[in-house]
Amino acid sequence: MNGKKLLAGAAVLAVAGVSVSSAVRDETLAPQPIADHGPVRLVAFDSCDNAVTELRRAMAPYVTAYGVGGGHILTMESSPSDSSAGVAQRSVPDAMPATPPAQQQDHSTTNVHEQGVDEPDIVKTDGKRVVSIADGKVRLVDVASKAVTGTVDLGERRAVQLLVSGDRALVVTDSPGPMARPSTLQGRPSFAPESGTELVLVDLKGLKEISSLRTEGSYLDARQIGGTARVVVRSQPRIPWVYPDQTTNEAGSLRRNREILQNEPITSWLPHYELNENGAMSSGTLVDCASVSRPAAPSATSLLTVLTFELSGRLGTGQPVSIVADGDTVYGTDRSLYVADDHRLLPQLPGRPPVQAPASTAIHQFDISQAGPPKHVASGDVNGTLLNQYSLSEHDGILRVATTSDIATPCCRRVPGEVAPRSRPSESFVTTLRREGNALTKVGQVGGLGKNERIYSVRFIGRMGYVVTFRQTDPLYTLDLADPARPRVTGELKITGFSAYLHPAGDGRLIGIGQEATEQGRTTGTQVSLFDVSDPAAPRRLAQHHLPGTRSEAQFDPHAFLYWPQDGTLVVPISSHRARYEVSSLVLKVDGDRLRDSGEIVEPGSADRGGGQRRTIVIGDQLWSISENGVQVTARSGLAQQAWLPFTP
Repeated sequence: MNGKKLLAGAAVLAVAGVSVSSAVRDETLAPQPIADHGPVRLVAFDSCDNAVTELRRAMAPYVTAYGVGGGHILTMESSPSDSSAGVAQRSVPDAMPATPPAQQQDHSTTNVHEQGVDEPDIVKTDGKRVVSIADGKVRLVDVASKAVTGTVDLGERRAVQLLVSGDRALVVTDSPGPMARPSTLQGRPSFAPESGTELVLVDLKGLKEISSLRTEGSYLDARQIGGTARVVVRSQPRIPWVYPDQTTNEAGSLRRNREILQNEPITSWLPHYELNENGAMSSGTLVDCASVSRPAAPSATSLLTVLTFELSGRLGTGQPVSIVADGDTVYGTDRSLYVADDHRLLPQLPGRPPVQAPASTAIHQFDISQAGPPKHVASGDVNGTLLNQYSLSEHDGILRVATTSDIATPCCRRVPGEVAPRSRPSESFVTTLRREGNALTKVGQVGGLGKNERIYSVRFIGRMGYVVTFRQTDPLYTLDLADPARPRVTGELKITGFSAYLHPAGDGRLIGIGQEATEQGRTTGTQVSLFDVSDPAAPRRLAQHHLPGTRSEAQFDPHAFLYWPQDGTLVVPISSHRARYEVSSLVLKVDGDRLRDSGEIVEPGSADRGGGQRRTIVIGDQLWSISENGVQVTARSGLAQQAWLPFTP
């Protein structure tokens, strides 16, 4: 569930029929980029004039006849969420209002990383009703009557995730088309506008849309505490570059692009918005210059914006706060929001050889302990790249970060005759950081995990850490993080296959969801493992359940994982490709040291149409399984079907 970045500069030149080596090299090379050494620290621009001057200067070294980037440029592709979700909790009061005692039923909620910090998903419940967007529409299902009681059709927009507070839902939708941005200068060349993110506030009681906010940029992720939702969006500057054609050669195009950059207004970097509140339309620049911060060495190719919404009030423009940076991963606690960027390498300078440097991750911390917009309080760096939000964990004021460094990936074409750089063997680290002033400062680090492997899953629980790396076998490492200055590996378990998601099961137990594999590292199908980590020096696997030829959505999106500790019920969707794509729900029970197979939940008619359940939740003594086709209600004990509620188009 992460947006993706593509290294695509060489492809830009290839489409134009020009090889990388033949790209124009101006006699006057662009100035060297601002040096980037030491921890990342953000400072605010003191004026719009200063902001546009700094942004032009930061981007200038990378301008070519084809826009930005000589060997590769960063482009972004919108994708909901980063597959980041975690611990299944009982009813969390800050998500939906509590049911009156006479009607209340014990129920599960969205599987989230940090207790009390809700995450967007496709299904929400308060035990009285189920709110679903599994088929792209907002649907309400009444638990007592087991009936679909309402639908909110968002038209051409397709709902992909939602957050709920009381009778309000904030729905993230796929944008049906590009945003039109008004030109700010006479005679500006036309250019393709950027697709946007649209947030829709829905009244679940009145079954109607209240308002919508559309912004330029791609949706990254969101978090909710109480009735406050914070949404992170990333955008790119919209600059009308020219390209060589029959009337302009490469040298002329390069000169023109440099002129264009030096005349671009600040609004080219600031995302545009369109707001519809009860039919009243407004539009403009989303972020004020005073609300934008920058690191000492910005690349000026991306802007991260955090929007804050009180779901009980009006939508508005989200009190935006922005930083000149990129981002891949969002992690939140009850007091801090972290945005991490593990692709901080700048575009290649035209006419200069690519720089081979170890990957690093920039981490930006925002204080969300007070009402209103977040406040940036610290930034820092760690070596290596993250897997997902589970690579980050805050405990007793210490941020623990798990990364893999020096994964060899070709990024740039070499000059003929140039010797290929020697790739370093990959390894993984856990680094501890503490906020000191406005910097996240390194406290300690332990490395050497999984030489020539990469991280497949991470879980931090209290003062312990658990890291799975994989290439051919699956080492599960246990780490003692009690002393942040001296984190250490305490144990290691080597088994075939890997766990892509780890879930705490209490009493020194971990549940792992992933793939079994041969000794050569070839995956063979979904496996569920039960680990005993009560002795950190000697972790062991107690039980395994293997389904050959299958995969599970829970491997890459833990929101699809359900564990109900009250009776040990464990449910994950299982998919297979036989005659068609089929999905069912595997139901296991954690019973002491065993994983007991309770059976499968198969959606009626799925054998004919394909597909199947994506989420299962507990309500009382029932399992409610939701798909794009409907809701199936099953007895938790025995799995007898009790109702099937089909969705109508």
